[in-house]
Amino acid sequence: MAEPQQDRREKPAVRIQSPRENDFIEVELNRGELNYQNLLEVSCSELGIEPEQVKTIRKLPNTLLRKDKDIRRLRDFQEIELILMKHGSSELVEYTPSLTEKPCYNSNAAKPTY
Repeated sequence: MAEPQQDRREKPAVRIQSPRENDFIEVELNRGELNYQNLLEVSCSELGIEPEQVKTIRKLPNTLLRKDKDIRRLRDFQEIELILMKHGSSELVEYTPSLTEKPCYNSNAAKPTY
């Protein structure tokens, strides 16, 4: 049985643009609340950054997301990248912790089992 449209959740995969971090995390958003500001706030919260640090949001490979209409077109597991502002020496990009440096990282899950 299909879920009602307003109860449906979208799960875009989000990451910070970084030369040292290639992994995405999935964020879950209610379809009815899917807008630019909500995507920004939830993504930043999950990634441990402030929304003020984000310069733009990009749907990979090369589409800038600028409006609520752009965000509503997202589908499950579409890859989204947050591009951070650079201040002189790009301190914000250097400050951003990788997923392995965060306290929520499960080191046992990263160990090969074979």
